[in-house]
Amino acid sequence: MADWHTREKRPLREPVREEPGPTPKNYITPAGLQRLKDEQLFLLRRERPAVVEVVAWAASNGDRSENADYLYGKRRLRQIDSRIRFLTKRIDAAVVVDPAAPRSGSAATRAFFGATVTYKDAAGVEHVVSIVGIDEVDLDRGYISWRSPLGNALMKASPDDRVRLIAPAKSELLEIIDVAYAPLPMDPFREPLGAQSTPKVERS
Repeated sequence: MADWHTREKRPLREPVREEPGPTPKNYITPAGLQRLKDEQLFLLRRERPAVVEVVAWAASNGDRSENADYLYGKRRLRQIDSRIRFLTKRIDAAVVVDPAAPRSGSAATRAFFGATVTYKDAAGVEHVVSIVGIDEVDLDRGYISWRSPLGNALMKASPDDRVRLIAPAKSELLEIIDVAYAPLPMDPFREPLGAQSTPKVERS
C-alpha cells in the first residue's frame, strides 16, 4: 500500500489590483511571454497609430462634445494605453521557465511551475492539469495558474502524495498519480476582431 503524505496549504492570493511596492515576479513560459510581446507590439505599432489618426480626423470635424467618432476614439486610446502599461509591467517582471527543460533527481518528479500533473479528486475522478502563469490560463486545455488554489495545492507534490485543496467553495484531498514535464502548446496572439489596425480615414 502506498505511503501517503498529506500536506495542507492555504492558497496564495491572486492580485486583483496594482499595489505599492515591488512588482511581483511573473513566472511564464517562453511561448506565453512571446504572446504578450506580440500583443504589445501590435498595440504600439498598429492599433494605437490607427486610432490616433481617426481621433485627429474626427477632431477636425467640428464640435468635439457632439462628435461620436472623436469621443469613442479618445476612450479607445485610454483603453489601449492602459493595456500597453499592463503588458509592459508583465513583460518587465517576467521570469521565463521552460516546461520542456531537463530536470534531474527529485525535481523531475515533483510539481513545480510548468509541470503537468495527473491527480484524482475525492470522488475518484482523474484529472490532468498543467501549471502555468496567470497570463496563460486556458481551462479548455487544463492550464491552471500557479497562484490558483489548485495550483498552490499541487505545488511540490510527487506521485503517491495526497494534498489538500482549500478553495472558497470546497476542501478536499487529491491523490497525485503522475508528474511530468513536456512542451505546453500555447495559442499565439491573434489580432482581435474589429481591431482598427488599418487606418480607415478617407482623406478628401
